[in-house]
Amino acid sequence: MLIEGGDVAENHQLDPVQSAAAELESLAGTPPRIITEPEATRIETDVNSHLACCWPQVLEVLDRGAAFGLTLTDTGQVAWLRIPRETGTRP
Repeated sequence: MLIEGGDVAENHQLDPVQSAAAELESLAGTPPRIITEPEATRIETDVNSHLACCWPQVLEVLDRGAAFGLTLTDTGQVAWLRIPRETGTRP
């Protein structure tokens, strides 16, 4: 995911969804899924060996959401965070 116009720290202030997605992509090596919900945007990424090796940094990104978690699926684990649409930040 390419974000133009500055580094990730600057983009975090401008667009929390794109910033979090860019950081997760950098950590995982693959783009996360961005899902629009009625009141929030959910970002989810498959947990792979890249993410497992840098879990403290992953948690820092996930903690930006109003909610976050880890879901077990048939194909593995998915880390996700939810950012409210109205504010884009934690309530």
